Amino acid sequence: MFKRIKSATLSGIEAISIDIEVDATRGIPSLNIIGLAQGAAKESKDRAIHCLANSGIKLPPKKITISLAPADIKKSGSGFDLPIAIGLASVSLNLDFNTDKFIFAAELSLDGKLKPISGVFPIGVLAKNNDLKLVVNKDNAKEAILSKASVYAFDHFLEVLSFLKGELKSNPEVALDNSFYKGKAKSQLDFSDVKGQYKVKRAVMIAAAGFHNLLMVGPPGVGKSMIAKRIPTILPDMTDYEILETTKIYSVCGLLNQDRPIILKRPFRAPHSGSSDVSLIGGGVNAMPGEITLAHNGVLFLDEFPEFKRNVIESLRQPLEDGVITVSRASAKVTYPARFLLVAAANPCPCGYYGSKKRECACSIAQIKKYRSKISGPILDRIDIQVNVSEVDYEKLSDDRVDLDSNTMRGIVQRTMDIQRLRFKDNGISYNSQMNEQHLKRYCRLDDKSHAVLKLAVDRFGFSARSYSKILKIARTIADIDESGNIQPKHIKEAISYRAFDWDV
Repeated sequence: MFKRIKSATLSGIEAISIDIEVDATRGIPSLNIIGLAQGAAKESKDRAIHCLANSGIKLPPKKITISLAPADIKKSGSGFDLPIAIGLASVSLNLDFNTDKFIFAAELSLDGKLKPISGVFPIGVLAKNNDLKLVVNKDNAKEAILSKASVYAFDHFLEVLSFLKGELKSNPEVALDNSFYKGKAKSQLDFSDVKGQYKVKRAVMIAAAGFHNLLMVGPPGVGKSMIAKRIPTILPDMTDYEILETTKIYSVCGLLNQDRPIILKRPFRAPHSGSSDVSLIGGGVNAMPGEITLAHNGVLFLDEFPEFKRNVIESLRQPLEDGVITVSRASAKVTYPARFLLVAAANPCPCGYYGSKKRECACSIAQIKKYRSKISGPILDRIDIQVNVSEVDYEKLSDDRVDLDSNTMRGIVQRTMDIQRLRFKDNGISYNSQMNEQHLKRYCRLDDKSHAVLKLAVDRFGFSARSYSKILKIARTIADIDESGNIQPKHIKEAISYRAFDWDV
């Protein structure tokens, strides 16, 4: 007897439809699984066998073959347990129920209980797009419903079997209330807590408004980490598309809260400086996403930037340039989204007090050069805005007046992003930082005075072609903040001030 059941596997943050074919023929009793099953997927047949045995279902003394098609795609994950068990039960009991309109995805315990799996949300999107119904464990129900698919949730394998046989009536899970998709807890952090540092706040606001990468350099204790942690408070709410895309990533990683499995806040990821390239970029046996993908549509904060391993820092080149990262491993080659706002913080030297007005630096020139050489020219060139964070004097620290708070900055950022989205609505991008050369020619035209200012800066500071483009993008964002249709010389001058950063000793 032959039976075909639908399931799915994950490739990156997308789900791919998989047909599970079960066939029982005459021959020496055996059970084989074919079709490039990897890891947990390869073990699915063993869990399914014990599930059937403990549910009172005996396999026939036949040669049984389980094929996962397409055969050339590597399959991983424990979500194949349920569909394999259903296929084996159908050939064992000679059942002829119709499963063509269902996708099954759940892990099985040996006694037949259904367990939740990671990546249910993208599987639900696949089901919705193909007008299929999704059968999952009850703990996965809320996450699956987010996809707007028709979802059926159960606790035990025998319940699923009875449902398919028509013996158990079950209704689709009820859609979540609209309030579930709205609102987020108000942050206790605010830029009003940051005393002084107006120039740095201005740079941060420009970085957030155009999604420009930012590097802050200054002595310990001047507020670099404090400023970075408050950047999410000035970023506007994610769009519906960004919410779904970010939720997919966290679903694949198994990081969603079962009670509220949706990501409404922009991510803020702050990996330790001792992180490996795999934890930052992604990888491992199953080529899982790393911190840069978890920071997609949000902020990636790298404190003590030069303390990261050199190969870890250099691995940021592709995502900073392309907004994606390709992870290649023996078992898979996967491309993950990685469009994040990089915020890096660094001390000026190993002791941290080179150039300080309050403490004397204890480092030699050789030590400082070695420390700064960990950040290569190509990486530094890819960071749009670079600012010094200076020490704050007592008068500013004790001043209760507020120059810029998060609410004010967020309003400016939101207005500036609205201008960009209107401008780029037919260009496939959202922010000034994403402009290519054709966009620069169209949206960053300069008058003669602006050309003269930029030419003088390029000749004086030896800016690269990439730095030239970065200046134009930053100037465009500054002009948008001023609600100016044209880039003016003052916008070019301010943009240059964020690129004329001297990292050499």
